[in-house]
Amino acid sequence: MDSVQILQKLTEGFQQLTKWLRDIGFSFYGAQLPWTLGQLSAIILSWLLAKLLYKFLSPTLETRMRNIKGNPHLLRILLILFRRLEVALFALLLWVTVGVMRHVTWPSRSQIVLSAASLATAWLVISTVSRLIRNRSFARFVAITAWIAAALNILDLLPQTLKVLNDVAINFGDFHLSVLTVVKGVVVVGMLLWLASTLSHLAENQVRKADDLTPSLKVLIAKFVRAALYVIAILGGLSFIGVDLTAFAVFSGAIGLGLGFGLQKVVSNLVSGIILLLDKSIKPGDVISVEDTYGRINNLAARYVSVIARDGKEYLIPNEDLITNRVINWSFTSDLVRLDLNFGVSYKANPHKVREVAITAAKGVDRVMEQPLPVCHITEFGDSSINYVLRFWINDPDQGTINIRGNVFLALWDALHEAGIEIPYPHRQVLIDRPIEVVSKRPGAKGAQAE
Repeated sequence: MDSVQILQKLTEGFQQLTKWLRDIGFSFYGAQLPWTLGQLSAIILSWLLAKLLYKFLSPTLETRMRNIKGNPHLLRILLILFRRLEVALFALLLWVTVGVMRHVTWPSRSQIVLSAASLATAWLVISTVSRLIRNRSFARFVAITAWIAAALNILDLLPQTLKVLNDVAINFGDFHLSVLTVVKGVVVVGMLLWLASTLSHLAENQVRKADDLTPSLKVLIAKFVRAALYVIAILGGLSFIGVDLTAFAVFSGAIGLGLGFGLQKVVSNLVSGIILLLDKSIKPGDVISVEDTYGRINNLAARYVSVIARDGKEYLIPNEDLITNRVINWSFTSDLVRLDLNFGVSYKANPHKVREVAITAAKGVDRVMEQPLPVCHITEFGDSSINYVLRFWINDPDQGTINIRGNVFLALWDALHEAGIEIPYPHRQVLIDRPIEVVSKRPGAKGAQAE
């Protein structure tokens, strides 16, 4: 393309731009120029006035909103509107300006202000409605995309834009892949995924309310519904934009091969997670011990189990480890857990009284259950003490076991001291013999040393 053709293209583009500006009310010469400058001045003045009104009204409105108590839904709606008050005032002033100008002059002389009012109103409505989407990043993407489409439609640029996007394309046989197709796919699939996420949350809440289902079955149903909705959303979005779904059958063999070799651990964890949910060996809320990890199950995910320990750390244990390793479930069939304390007392103490004092001390500690009753037994006659085991039950292992053992030990210590029962400790006597001094006799030596 030579310089003449480039200049011709630029001239055509400038002419089209000038024509479009005239269509929306701009004029840079003749009698319409003052009206163009007047409309631009009215838009700037409305924006400044909206900012002043916002600064004047916001302290009073914010104070009244702070006084609203006991109605969080109303407060949330008012907060959404309050954050968009400046845009709302700007749009309102522009619409008032349009009404006044159309009352005193021709409608064509207020076209620029009308376009600005329509753009501000579209942004106000779209940004408010997008707040219904919980994901902030996706909500912002939806708001910007919808406003761009609305702006192109208001400015009468939507047909030309769609044509340009559709012309930029790559053809794969009968399939026409254009930029417009990609944009439609992203928007449609994104909206369907958001709808699937919302429906899955609603379904999960309904499943959680079902009292006749076990916790493991609730998690399994919720995960199955979520996966099914996501698959339907993706396939539905691709079908909507014209993608032939039968083409995915070509990749099924490659996907199966990849799962067999490269994703063995991932697939193993996924299958192990399904097995754990089906056999009900663990469920949310159970207290388990896996090797050195002790804590309460917080969540059963597709690949791992989240366990919160007593120190607040959250361990993510792969599902495969729970299948192959030894797992202690402290609350598998029942929350009742028996704890043992070993102690010894002097031979001078009455064993019957020791048992009575120990059982009474355990009963007085919080979290120790009255039924089954604590018991105390003699285990052996040791070298320096009679050894006992104190056994008691708790029904809240998720609250920890070391702390309750420590509290029972303290109560037992106080009770034994109050009863005058001695807790002995072994005595060790070490005898050190004085070394024998050995003197040897050597020729020429003054002394003698015996061997």
